[in-house]
Amino acid sequence: MRIIDLEGQQAVDFLVYDAANHENRYNAANTIKINRSVYVGKGFKLVSDLGEVLMTVVEDTVGHHDTIGGCCSTEVNHMRYGINGTPSCRNNFTTALRAHGMDPRDIPANINFFMNVPVRADGSTEIVDGLSEPGDYVDLRAERDVLVVISNCPQQFNPCSGWNPTPVRIIEWHPSRGR
Repeated sequence: MRIIDLEGQQAVDFLVYDAANHENRYNAANTIKINRSVYVGKGFKLVSDLGEVLMTVVEDTVGHHDTIGGCCSTEVNHMRYGINGTPSCRNNFTTALRAHGMDPRDIPANINFFMNVPVRADGSTEIVDGLSEPGDYVDLRAERDVLVVISNCPQQFNPCSGWNPTPVRIIEWHPSRGR
């Protein structure tokens, strides 16, 4: 699959599950340990709770995507910005997962493609301007049948989406069917 940031600086929150066993899902800690980096880039393996590779990043025009910032939520947005009722990736994930018999407990820590969360020498972090430009993309290869859940981040109150959420494009292809 290809995720394209059409206008630049648009965070795309991403979850992946084994299609045959939704309890075997993306695990941020295992992924960081196996790849020895908190930043996703080309060649990165997305590892599950059971230590299985679910997907591999095969092409990447940015080379720096977040594994630690997690998804925004209405509740945390209220804590951070004092604003009630904001749209959020957590709500988007919850809605998408219900169609597959899952609920909020099935949302693990996620990857944020195109989001920039630097870790400083003192261990501090913050969400800063994204590094992606219009047309940047990430290509992922499924290593088994997977369920992918994506939230095009609706966050307006920090730079994860350039302060202005914009559209992305998702292209899915199957090797047996071609691109």
